[in-house]
Amino acid sequence: MITGLDHIQLAAPPGTEDALRAYYADLLGMTELPKPPALAARGGCWFEAGAARLHLGIEPDFRASKKAHPGLRVHDLDAFAARLTAAGAPVTWDDQLPGHRRFYSADPVGNRLEFLEALD
Repeated sequence: MITGLDHIQLAAPPGTEDALRAYYADLLGMTELPKPPALAARGGCWFEAGAARLHLGIEPDFRASKKAHPGLRVHDLDAFAARLTAAGAPVTWDDQLPGHRRFYSADPVGNRLEFLEALD
């Protein structure tokens, strides 16, 4: 009965919204979505690009996960990796997924992110 994925929730420490906006909106090119007023009071930010929606919620005892991550499809993976590298974001290539090229990176608070592109 599941028809799709609405969003992925990631966590962040209090007071990091400006750094998250700089990363997700300015660097990754995602659009920030307004949060409903009742949820905006909790802090955090919501972003989307294409069908991908990420919600960054504030967690007082935040610890970045070492394994859990969203996988985000990218067009022109090499140019995207170069953009992140030029901005000082880590890029770690991985060739273990058949039919795809991919790399891992991290947002400013340490959330692990996978960026991938299908091979033709």
